[in-house]
Amino acid sequence: MNTAVLRTEFRLFGREPGAVFWVFLFPTLLLVILGSIPSFREADQSLGGLRPIDAYVPVAVLIALIMSGVQTLPQALTGHRERGILRRMRLTPVRPAALLSAQMVVQGTVALGSALLALVVGRLAFGVRLPKQSGGYLLALLLAAAAALALGSVVSALSRTTKIAGAIGSAVFFPMMFCAGVWIPVREMPHAMARVVQLTPFGAAARALDRAAAGQWPGWEHLGVLALWTALLTAGAARWFRWE
Repeated sequence: MNTAVLRTEFRLFGREPGAVFWVFLFPTLLLVILGSIPSFREADQSLGGLRPIDAYVPVAVLIALIMSGVQTLPQALTGHRERGILRRMRLTPVRPAALLSAQMVVQGTVALGSALLALVVGRLAFGVRLPKQSGGYLLALLLAAAAALALGSVVSALSRTTKIAGAIGSAVFFPMMFCAGVWIPVREMPHAMARVVQLTPFGAAARALDRAAAGQWPGWEHLGVLALWTALLTAGAARWFRWE
């Protein structure tokens, strides 16, 4: 990967206050708002004795990945295509693939940084326990990040303009937020609904992170769903993506 391109993309990302806020700061801000509600700091038997704020830390982590994957990444890539940047790069030693790789590294790094911030703030501000199965948690988090970026790449591939990318991204965004458990934690969903939701990338990620946070190794079925979605979405993005 071209380090100059990577540094440039990081600087460009830093100049987008909206992207910085929604991807890096908003998930933790939402966690702080929820944690400020007294009932969210009390044990809930329907959550197996956990407090709602404990259950929402993995949700905050996934929000960062969803924001980065289906909102920020498609806007950036289609913006480069729309302005002819990818086409002009063909005349230079830097290949367009370097820009695509750099964008994925930037978005993935910022999203993972946001996840770390949510974990730290949850621990310091509300006494949320850090994941007991750290290795499994990290594996599930990396697979979820890969799935989110692959999904964003598909949105980019199907979008000719930033307006279309925004529309498709928004259409995908809210169902993925539901599957991640933003409105109803996956563990609280009716059995039939939960089974369906866990077949989606972020539903599977939510359950994998929950299990790892509780000290269990993430279910292989959940990790397998994440890996399968990543492979399918990556193949689709590679097939449909156009540089011009």
